[in-house]
Order: sequence, then C-alpha cells, then structure tokens
Amino acid sequence: MKRRTFLQASAAAIALPTSVVIGQPASARTLRFVPQANLTLLDPIFTTAQPTVNHGWAVYDLLFGINGKLEAGPQMAEGYTLSDDGRTYLITLRDGLKFHNGEPVRAQDCAPSLKRWAARETIGQTVWQYVDDCSAQDDRTLKITLKRPIPIFIDAIARGGASVAFIMPEHIARTDPFKQITETIGSGPYRFLPDEFVAGAHAAYARNPDYVPRQEPAEWMIGGKVAYFDRIEWRVIPDSATAAAALQAGEVDWYEQVQPDLVPLLRRNRDIRIGSHNPTGYNGVLRFNHLHPPFNNVAVRRAVIMGVNQADYMASVTGGDASAYQTCKSMFPCGSHYGQEVGAEAMQGDVAKAKAMLAASGYNGEKVVLLNPTDLTTVGLLGDVTHDLLVKIGMNVEMVATDWGTVVQRRVSREPVEKGGWSILHTWAPSTIRFTPVEHSQIRGLGPTAWFGWYKDDEMEVLTRRFVEASTPEERDATVLEIHKRAFEMVPCIPLGTFQIRTAYRSNLAGVIEATGPYFWNVRRV
Repeated sequence: MKRRTFLQASAAAIALPTSVVIGQPASARTLRFVPQANLTLLDPIFTTAQPTVNHGWAVYDLLFGINGKLEAGPQMAEGYTLSDDGRTYLITLRDGLKFHNGEPVRAQDCAPSLKRWAARETIGQTVWQYVDDCSAQDDRTLKITLKRPIPIFIDAIARGGASVAFIMPEHIARTDPFKQITETIGSGPYRFLPDEFVAGAHAAYARNPDYVPRQEPAEWMIGGKVAYFDRIEWRVIPDSATAAAALQAGEVDWYEQVQPDLVPLLRRNRDIRIGSHNPTGYNGVLRFNHLHPPFNNVAVRRAVIMGVNQADYMASVTGGDASAYQTCKSMFPCGSHYGQEVGAEAMQGDVAKAKAMLAASGYNGEKVVLLNPTDLTTVGLLGDVTHDLLVKIGMNVEMVATDWGTVVQRRVSREPVEKGGWSILHTWAPSTIRFTPVEHSQIRGLGPTAWFGWYKDDEMEVLTRRFVEASTPEERDATVLEIHKRAFEMVPCIPLGTFQIRTAYRSNLAGVIEATGPYFWNVRRV
C-alpha cells in the first residue's frame, strides 16, 4: 500500500533540558497555583469542568495537539501515514513514552483512550461515526480505518473540545465513559499525588522523572513539555481578594483567573505580571435544560433570547472594561470565518417584547431553577444578569447559588427541578472550540449524549454531517449558514458575547504559555 506521510517529528538540533535548576532551595522548586475554582472531579473525560481539564494537562499527554495557529502537530505520536484512499491512518508512537506506574505506553492504551473520549466529547462523537476500526497493529502502531475519508479527522483528535483526547493506560481507558475513573495515571510531565488531594482545598503533583520531552520548543499543546518544578501545588482560595493578596505577598506564584476589579490593583505591583488566560477569548453561554418545562418549549426559549442584551453580561463579567469584550450576536466567535451576526433579529435586548412573547408562549408559572456558582465570578456574574432578566419578563425563578464544584455535580442531573434538577446554567468556552459547528457542543442536537441540557435536533445533526462530508469550502460555508439560522430559530443556548479573562503571576516566573488553559510545562523560576 502506497502511503503519504504527514506531521513527522522535527529533528531539532538542540536538546531541551528535562529538570529544574540544580541548587535551588526546595521552596523555589515548588510552583504554588490558585485554580479558578474547586477541583472536585479527577476524570477529564467524564466532565468538561475546566479545573478538571487543567488537572489533565498536568497529568496526561495526547497523541496530537495544536499550536498557536490552531494547526495540528504530533505530541506522543512520532508521526502518521495516510493511505492513498484517505481511509487508513497508521499512527506511530515515539520512543520513551511511559506511564507514571512505569509501564510503557502502547497502541493498546491509545485505542480505548480515543474511544472513551469520543463517546463523551461532541467533536469525538461526530468523527467516530466514520470510524470503522481503531486498534493496535503492534505496540507502537495505532491503526484507524475510516468508512469514508474525512479531512478533519486528525484535527479533531488534536483539538479536542471541551474535553481533550488524553491517553490513559488500557485498564483505565476501558472504564465506562459515563462512570468516573478511580485511578489517575497518565504519562505527562507531572504525576498526581492522591494522598495529598483534599477536594476543594488542595492538590499536588510531582515532576515525572521518566518523561521525555519532544525536542522542539513548547508551543501551546505540543513541543518540548519540560517540567522545571519538582512540585506543583494547587491551593484553592475561593475569595478573590484573598487570592490576590496571597499573590502580592508572594505566598502563591500564579493566580489563574483574576476578578476584573482586581486587575488594576495587581497591575500596579511591579512584582506581578498580568496576562491573557486565553488570547483567543472566551464566549459566554446561557444554557437551557431541554428535558423539562419550561424550556422544552421553544417559544419560551425565544422569549428569553429576545430580552438578552449582551452588553449587560459583558460589562458585568469584565468590570465594565469595554476593551476586554465584544458583543457578538453569533453562535461562532466574531472575527472567525463563520462568525457572522446571524442572530440580530432574534436577540434584540427588548425586555417588553420578551415579556409579551413569554405571555403568549404558554408558560404557566413553572419554577425555573438557575444554578449559579459563587466562587467562579466569570460565570456567576452572568447568572446574576439572567436572574434579573427572567424576573423582569415574568418568570418564577429561583437562584441556587453554590460553589462551582457543586454546580458541576448537579448539572449532570436529568431530573425535574422538583427532584433536584435544574433549568438554566451558564458557562463559557474558549473561542478555540467554537470555530466550527462540529465542536460547538451547545448547538449540537445529540440528545441523550449532548452537552448538559441534552438538546435534541435531528435536523441539526443532518446539517452537521453535511458539513463534515463537504468536499469544497463553498459547500461548507453554505451549510454553516443553514446551521447558524437553525440555531437561532431553535435556541439551544444563547450566546452572551466574547471577553478576555486575565491571569496573574509573579514576575520571577518565565515561560508561561498563554493558550487554552494553564500549562505547567515550560514555566520556570528566574
């Protein structure tokens, strides 16, 4: 079989260091990190909660990742070949890969890891419809055969989505994707220390001495993931002012997400640097539960979106800093290829019209339970604005304010509100997983396997398959326009605008990569 070869590992001339600076005191070899919210779940496939995904970045690695240009590149893979008919991928693992338990990483581990990820992640569910077989050809070679060629396959497993295609040992990867794993064993630059984990308070990681970085410089998810610190300590500090004070006092090194009103204070401190948590920005989302009244009624959803004024949401979450946000009546990030403002007619910010539409919708006073985190201000402030809107248009709304970890646990409930369920929640997603309809989990109509809220729309899925199989850019563009119009007609969610989240760290840290989340490789103390 003749094959075309892609993404071969570059032969860098300079070897990258694999350890910390010799002679540093123990305190200097520990990175103290304040996460955005509680780490309550440890399975980055079971949940899309960002603290869990960030935990995953420290512990696990992936076959392919993306760089700053959103281009796919090899990470655990040495490279791959693709058959001339575009259906068979042979992915070769690079030498020296080991799990934290000392076992070598094999193709037999990679196959079930990808399958488990694909069962939960929106873009994974889509591309896996085209997979005929995924299995180990030998210990170092993963063979994936497609039913038909789809050009986005490697990009899909490289980019992931709200969850990432992390590789786990076979015995763990075979865990039911709808049950949590019970062991945390990866092959990444840091290993998790379960004996030190206290949910909602503390987590710790130790440098993996067996990790062999790639030889290229680190860029976003790929390249030489060098662990310069012996330890990473997560210190959960729910109060933002307390966290900022700890950063200023040098008690912690890195505060992941800074509340907007604290940014000016921290900027004045010469020992602190302010950065962008993700330079592509974050997209606020209001998500309905489609299983139960009142939001199983599309007319009710249309009433709510009519009253939404994105500027109210964006001003709240950025402290009124107009330079830190952009209103955008689009399901896709404005400025991206598909980011046209298709939703201007549906989303007018007209509270009076929204109230009239609600009255005509058949809504009869059912209680609306709004889940809202108290310790994740970039989400909680969005909920405050929605609560005010729902009251104004005449809904019977109850806000359940709790910590983010509890929100994450409760949002899995499919029960009606009387039995502990929910009606509305808010989240945000980086623009990097909103550029195409395939990966936009909140507009996909997958029903029982959809993102929380479980929106079902067979027509949306037919359109998405048409997009995946499109052979020309023009065909894709036309299909996305239909998808976009469908989304604003059926209102599976409401886009709330795009904004920046600031991160802050001590100025004696170098090498912080501003990308899709806090990466703990490449960071060093100087």
